[in-house]
Amino acid sequence: MKLHNSRWLCVVVALGNAMISLPAFAHDSVLHSMNALQDGFLHPFTGLDHLLAMLAIGIWAAQQKDARAWLIATSFPLMMLAGGALALVGVVLPGVEHGIAASVLVLGLLISFAVKLPVGTGVALVSVFAMAHGYAHGQEMPANESAVLYGAGFVLATALIHAAGWFASNAAQKMLTSALPRYAGVMIALAGAFFFSPLA
Repeated sequence: MKLHNSRWLCVVVALGNAMISLPAFAHDSVLHSMNALQDGFLHPFTGLDHLLAMLAIGIWAAQQKDARAWLIATSFPLMMLAGGALALVGVVLPGVEHGIAASVLVLGLLISFAVKLPVGTGVALVSVFAMAHGYAHGQEMPANESAVLYGAGFVLATALIHAAGWFASNAAQKMLTSALPRYAGVMIALAGAFFFSPLA
């Protein structure tokens, strides 16, 4: 892995650790204001379907080998905010759970077959999935918390998970084998298929 990639990976890890541990050292007045931010940050890690989809975005974007592939990863958290806003204002969005399961399945398949799409098509695809994920996050936001801080928390966590997928995919392809991300895609797709089953 190149040196600059290693430095960015250190930044990703440091930010994640800071978000998890900071409120434990805060004064009570600061802790109260940090709750929404921390809750939003931790929320993507509490559901395997959310976590796998966000990780898959980073892996798939890295497979694109396109200088503009970062737009795919960037569009996901932005459209999550839009989906979360719909939930907060009471708009009914049908099929959210199926949309989330479909995102894991489809992204896993895209990775496993190393599918390359035009960046605009990739952005449109992940934006649809992001709306479902964002809507679910908005519905699950604890009452009486700041929507802005909560949203900022889960956007930051989402960006870090995307980055982890991106760096892991690049590292695997450069240091091990280009097939490794594809194997990960198969596992993600199988998880997506499971989320559709009655056992999920």
